[in-house]
Amino acid sequence: MPQSVTELIDLLELEEIEIGLFRARQPNTQLQRVFGGQVLAQAVMAASRTVAVDRVLHSLHGYFLVPGRTDLPIVFDVEAVRDGGSFSSRRVVARQGRRVIFYLSSSFHENEDGFEHADPAPAEVPPPDSCPRLSDVLARVAGREPSFWEQEWGALDVRYIGDSRPGGVLVDPAHPARARVWIKVSGTLHDDRMHQAALAYASDLTLLAASTVPHGVFVGLNAQATSIDHAMWFHRPFSADDWLLFDEISPSASGGLGLSSGRLFQGEALIASVAQEGLIRPLR
Repeated sequence: MPQSVTELIDLLELEEIEIGLFRARQPNTQLQRVFGGQVLAQAVMAASRTVAVDRVLHSLHGYFLVPGRTDLPIVFDVEAVRDGGSFSSRRVVARQGRRVIFYLSSSFHENEDGFEHADPAPAEVPPPDSCPRLSDVLARVAGREPSFWEQEWGALDVRYIGDSRPGGVLVDPAHPARARVWIKVSGTLHDDRMHQAALAYASDLTLLAASTVPHGVFVGLNAQATSIDHAMWFHRPFSADDWLLFDEISPSASGGLGLSSGRLFQGEALIASVAQEGLIRPLR
């Protein structure tokens, strides 16, 4: 996975093979399958490349069908479903070889005046600089050096605030599965649409893990987690290279599936909402 923002930008700068058809690079990685957030972010960039610049992505829904390979390029085929008076719809099919690995439906909207309200940001959240890096937390849990995690996720700066495990800082009877992190890109982005793609990339890193919090397991150590579908709504402008508070809860886990949802705040503004369902299994 990208170790720097430069490598992340390289992943998101797609090659246009022909109109509506794009090819994406693969990063250097030790992972055996493509990170779902990478495919999601690249599909967002492919769809955005086919829409007028005055129309901004406001919602997406993606389905992860089969794991992607890390040794083959991914091709994104964009269908211009509709261009209306103020909305544009795009459908993206991601393929490796002859195999479809991912679908994305997305909607773009021209900015307009309208009603305004939003949930407030959570109160009394410690600042990012006082929170440990997620790589250090995972190193303590898994017994691997932080450099292992930074090699795969170095393009992101993630600070762990806490969760609702017994003795955790976010114990809440109304939400037995809750987690919070600070997150941002570790560098500077200049393209407005790349900010949305980068946030889509980052949103897949910790969200599903919230559904394992009450069960005393950790994803990648003694629990398997695989994203199945991912929905996202962008509410307000933001910068993915500045700190975002990711407030995550999991309202339900059953039958081998976990559902997680999250709210992303920048300053006091609610800038995006996310929901994801995935497979969660104990490793035996």
